[in-house]
Amino acid sequence: MSYSLSLSDEAATERLGASLAGRLRPGDLVALQGGLGAGKTTLARAVLRAASGDPALVVPSPTFTLVEVYDTPRGSYWHFDLYRLESAEQVLELGWEEARADGVALVEWAERLGPLLPPDRLAVSLTIEGAGRRADIDGGARFAGL
Repeated sequence: MSYSLSLSDEAATERLGASLAGRLRPGDLVALQGGLGAGKTTLARAVLRAASGDPALVVPSPTFTLVEVYDTPRGSYWHFDLYRLESAEQVLELGWEEARADGVALVEWAERLGPLLPPDRLAVSLTIEGAGRRADIDGGARFAGL
C-alpha cells in the first residue's frame, strides 16, 4: 500500500495525524522522514493530541530529550527524535524494545535506525511542496486500506 497526499497547510497535516491516530495500535511504528521543517513534528503532535483526546496537549519536540512517552486512552505512545543519534544502537538506551513491544512508536528521522528499522512499519515521508507539503505514505499489509 502506498500513496501520496497533498497537504495544503498545517491544518491538513494535523488532519492526517488525527486520521492516523484512529488507526494505530500497540506494536505499530510510524517512520517519519523528511528534511528540517517538513512537518514531522507537526504530524506527530497531531497524532498524539488525537490519541490522547486532548487537542491542547503540550507536545514538545523531543529533539533534545530524544524520546517523550505519552499514556493515552489508546495505550502508550513513544515519540522519538533520532536526529542527534550517533549510532543506531543508541536507540536501545531510550526504551526502544519496550516501545516496540507494547506501545506505538512515532519516530522522527527514522532512517537513522539503519538495520534496526523494522520492515513492518508505516513510512510517512514529508516534503515541502509550494506553500504546503506532500506526504508519501507507504506501509505493509498491516496498513492496507489506511
